[in-house]
Amino acid sequence: MKRIYHAADSRGSSKLDWLDSKHSFSFADYYCPERISFGTLRVLNDDIVKPGMGFGTHPHQDMEIISILLEGAMVHKDSSGHEEILKGNDVQVMSAGTGIMHSEFNASAVDEVHFLQIWIFPDKKGLAPRYDQKTFDDLGMDNSFQLLVAPMNSNNNALKINQNAFVSRARLQKDEFLDYQQNISDNGTYIFVLEGEVVVGEQLLQKKDGFGIFWDAKFKVECTEDAQLIFLEIPMC
Repeated sequence: MKRIYHAADSRGSSKLDWLDSKHSFSFADYYCPERISFGTLRVLNDDIVKPGMGFGTHPHQDMEIISILLEGAMVHKDSSGHEEILKGNDVQVMSAGTGIMHSEFNASAVDEVHFLQIWIFPDKKGLAPRYDQKTFDDLGMDNSFQLLVAPMNSNNNALKINQNAFVSRARLQKDEFLDYQQNISDNGTYIFVLEGEVVVGEQLLQKKDGFGIFWDAKFKVECTEDAQLIFLEIPMC
């Protein structure tokens, strides 16, 4: 097993009047040569946007972009004609492909919106842009891996992207444990702790810590304090 540990307080940060963003990997003005990516995982941003504010219209190309809503509501608009509202337990995927313009704004004038923004390199360039979103029942992650995103050709109920990557979430109570078996043995898995505390491979992980594992297709997640986690199983090349 090879491991990469990212403590929560080691993340980069973008702090604006309307945005508080933490970066697990190099992004915007934060640059760390040891933290450019984890395999094909390029960006993992933990974003909080103030009421009525957001990201104005901007372009993307050749990137699989995933947004996981944690709290609040967000309005998405794009150049393909989609205009959607995302709320708690909603997940959005957008294949930028040959190019797409979009904006994301807090849908509330009162409450903040909190979401994860994930960018994964696609398996091919120049694909047609596409968009999809889905609401997931949060009971499906209780002491279980709930699959949110999977490869385009996979046979399951997850949202699909153009890469052999799998995104799951799990919610565990203290003293519970789960064994994670990778879908593809050559992939690596990056774990992000949303809440609580777990032990993976003898490494204690606390809130907002990140932990990458590769060269080990199966590992145990032991919960030492009620926890919620995101698992990003990613091609390493």
